[in-house]
Amino acid sequence: MTDARADFLAAAAAAEDLLRRPEVAASWRRPSALAQWSVGGLAGHLAYQVLCVAELPAAAVPAEPVVGLLDHYARSLWVGAALDADVNVRIRQGSEAFAADGPAALHRRLAAVLPELAATLAAADGTRPVRLPFWGPWALTLDDLLATRTMELAVHGDDLAVSVGVPGPELPPETAESVIGLLARLAVRRHGQAAVLRTLSRAERAPGSIAAF
Repeated sequence: MTDARADFLAAAAAAEDLLRRPEVAASWRRPSALAQWSVGGLAGHLAYQVLCVAELPAAAVPAEPVVGLLDHYARSLWVGAALDADVNVRIRQGSEAFAADGPAALHRRLAAVLPELAATLAAADGTRPVRLPFWGPWALTLDDLLATRTMELAVHGDDLAVSVGVPGPELPPETAESVIGLLARLAVRRHGQAAVLRTLSRAERAPGSIAAF
């Protein structure tokens, strides 16, 4: 199994552990740490990152052109969009609907797919083009798509943990390195090499932020 698939499964397992916590269920209808997101909606968004991948092996190979990871983010409408932009409103509404049956049902759905998903990904071709339905007219390789989902799981897992007052999921070192590496590449694209280099090495010359998004 490639590192991308191992990283994704590790992040998915961490998300499943987080979603089973009673603190998540107890806070389900409360506001999360993210503006305009409820805890339940954020949990639905987290679970969707795994459940959408489970649907990909049976999907037809897309006809759209395959792009690289950085090009994917350059094309994505949500990057840099305002909270009330149509794309972000649709994401929040879809996540709330995805979690509408409550915390126990959402956790059961996620836990049920993980064993089969591990076997499916182990046998999959990482270079196969895949596409999620809400994307624009492009595709990614399976391994690149898994890298995007792993980053989503890591970032939103931390968001959810902060929202309910529990420690953030601890990912295996190699998975954390993959996520941080992708975020660093995106930060360099947004802020330039010097800003990222100075922030990581020279606090006295660091800019205010090198956030990837």
